[in-house]
Amino acid sequence: MAKTAFMFPGQGAQYVGMGKDIYEAFAPARDIFDRAEAATGLPIKKLCFEGPEEDLNRTDNAQPCIFTVSAAMLAVMDSLMGDSMPTPDVCCGLSLGEYTALYAAGAMDFETGVKLVAKRGELMQAAALARPSGMVAVIALDEKQAVELCNAAAEGQILTPANFNCPGQIVLSGENEACQRAADIAEQYGARGATVLKVAGAFHSEIMTPAAEEFAGVLADVNFADPKHSVVANVDAAEYASAAEIPAKLLAQLTGAVRWQQSVEKILADGVDTYYEIGPGKVLMGLMRRIDRKTKVNLVNSRETAEKLAGIDAGQ
Repeated sequence: MAKTAFMFPGQGAQYVGMGKDIYEAFAPARDIFDRAEAATGLPIKKLCFEGPEEDLNRTDNAQPCIFTVSAAMLAVMDSLMGDSMPTPDVCCGLSLGEYTALYAAGAMDFETGVKLVAKRGELMQAAALARPSGMVAVIALDEKQAVELCNAAAEGQILTPANFNCPGQIVLSGENEACQRAADIAEQYGARGATVLKVAGAFHSEIMTPAAEEFAGVLADVNFADPKHSVVANVDAAEYASAAEIPAKLLAQLTGAVRWQQSVEKILADGVDTYYEIGPGKVLMGLMRRIDRKTKVNLVNSRETAEKLAGIDAGQ
């Protein structure tokens, strides 16, 4: 029996102009954008449609903007497809995208979701600014080698694997000097290359502990519902058993590694054969090619792709 997955992108998928075409063409998208601005007080439309890029890329802006565009794409997809709209057997998302997955699965309403990700972004930005830190992508290492590299390069500082994106692509997170040392010696540990990333700070590491401590109080005030569809969590590549697990896993995600490769491998092993990446860009499709080249991902990232999916001639 065919099974379907909805996948949602995380920070890094943003670009100036995202969502503008669906906002102009579809009332459900306009409704989502308007509700996002009302809930957060942020100029979501201006940031998404006009930028400037340096403003959109700020963690505190990028997160609610990506969440909003992904939710708007989902609303447009539902509006265009009507009765033929697929029902997901499982939802998942990369880091920030896990919040969109929980929203898509009915664990929270849109206003709750966009307020949460706006606060999450604000707290992560503050934690990053408080302690100079960053991330470095290493190529062609496995988890054991990545841990060995971290242990060698840390020299008493924080450095840890933060993102297991796909085979051969692991991102390390830590203090700036440790990240640079890791990049300098990565090839000694088997890496084919290493690149220090242009990010605000060391996400998914203990440097985010101040953000997690404050965010715990925010999550405690949210009444999550049991997801109507299965949702796979980043921190352990396991399904949420109930709403009671949501706060703890979302908090653990702030300071712990995102196991995206393992999450997708679990979904593949469960027999899911139809995949939709819903939101800006096509990062997850690229990662899927590295995880399982045979698996096709359907993109819903623009007016054109949404209309094509619905069988509408986008040129008309």
